[in-house]
This record gives sequence, C-alpha cells and structure tokens, in this order.
Amino acid sequence: MKKISLIAALLLSSQANAALNAGDIMFTAFNADEDGLSFVTFVDIAANTTIYFSDNEWTGSAFNTGESYNQWVSSDVVSAGSVVRFSAYDKATLSASTGVLSRVTVSGSSNWGISNSGETVYAYLGTGATTPTTFLSAITNGKFTTDGSLTNTGLTAGVNAIELTAKAGASSEPDYAEYNGVRDGLSNFADYKAQVANVNNWNVDTVNNSASAALIPNTTAFTVAAVTPVPEADSVGMLLAGLGVLALVRRRQSR
Repeated sequence: MKKISLIAALLLSSQANAALNAGDIMFTAFNADEDGLSFVTFVDIAANTTIYFSDNEWTGSAFNTGESYNQWVSSDVVSAGSVVRFSAYDKATLSASTGVLSRVTVSGSSNWGISNSGETVYAYLGTGATTPTTFLSAITNGKFTTDGSLTNTGLTAGVNAIELTAKAGASSEPDYAEYNGVRDGLSNFADYKAQVANVNNWNVDTVNNSASAALIPNTTAFTVAAVTPVPEADSVGMLLAGLGVLALVRRRQSR
C-alpha cells in the first residue's frame, strides 16, 4: 500500500510540474473596455510557474515595442479546469483572481491598455518577457495576418489561437468577447480545446466603449464527466474461487 501511495504521489507531482505546451491554456474572455482578460488551463499548472502576456505584435522572430509586457506567477498549483481572470490590466495596480499579476518594464514599451481594434495578446513561457520559448495561446480582435503574426509560434487560429473577427466580421472592431460554450460534461479537459477555439462558441460585442466595461466574465471552472469506478473484486469470493481452482487441479493430478 505504501509503495502504491508513493508511486501515485510521484505521478501527481510529475503531472503538476510538467512543462506547458501550446493550447494547454486558452483565453476565455477579452475586454478592451475594461482592459481585462481571462484564461482557462486544461492541465495542472505547478506552483511558481511564470507565464508572460504581451500585446506587442510578434513579427515572426521577435516582439516589436511600444505596448505592454506583464507576467503572471501561480502562487499554488492551479488545477486543470480553473479559470483565471485579469482585471485592471492597464492600471498601476494589477489584479488577478488567483496568483500574482505584475508588470514587466521593458524599454520602449509603456502603452498598457488593450486596444479596441487590431490588438493581439499572446500568452507564453520564456526565459524573459521578450524571449519566448513556448507560445501557449493568443487572441486577437484584429487579424493574425496583419495585427500580430502566428508565424514561428506553433499556434494555429481555430486550434489554440482565437481570431474574434472570424465571427464578428473582418471589418468589425470587437472590443468585448467571451466564450459561452460548454464547461461540463466532456470526458477530458483536452476535449474542451476545440470548443474554446471555435469562435462560434463566443459572444462577440462590436460596439466600442459600450457597457461591456462593467461586464464580469464567467469564471466558472471547466469540469470533466465523472468516471464510473470499476467495482472492486470481493476478496472472499476471489479466495473461494482460487481454492476451487486448486481443488480441481489436485483432483486431476490424482487420476
């Protein structure tokens, strides 16, 4: 029993500290009026994990300058299915529903607001804010072809990156959008990725500076369907069955 418990603990620890990959977190809300964002994680995020967020456009090889770099650090393990909300993203005092969101000062980048149009926000791991190593997700209220590239990010629109104008229309300027699809009933957390990536499962508002500044995104956690446990074999029944097999073997040997 102790060996089994130790193995289980090691497996859980390994899973919690596994490196994040593209699509392991995805944005679930974008609010340029409030300057807020939210994202869901489909895997456990280990404590003290740092994820960077930037709305500087990626050129295919580097970020340009002029806009913001922030970092979020998980204070504790963040369980798969959790939704994390950022508010006051443009203020001096940043706010996160869990973990710690803080500003990264980079020379030439000081515009902290989220724009009502042509804005792309990236989430990524890195050795620093300007040196990404793994892009996790991206969201844009513009076009990935013109307002922040996905080239060399490993991300794909409609898979692990979200292009809101794909639903709102290329000429629109979505200032608010929120995923409104299913959050429960699927068998695995990974099954939700396609749901969140599909902009048809999003509510997209294109009225700039509307009442959406006061809207609070849905932070209900995603859950998976309960797995019916396999009934444990009755120990007495197993013992009797084993004795019966032994008796049968002995009878055959005595013939």
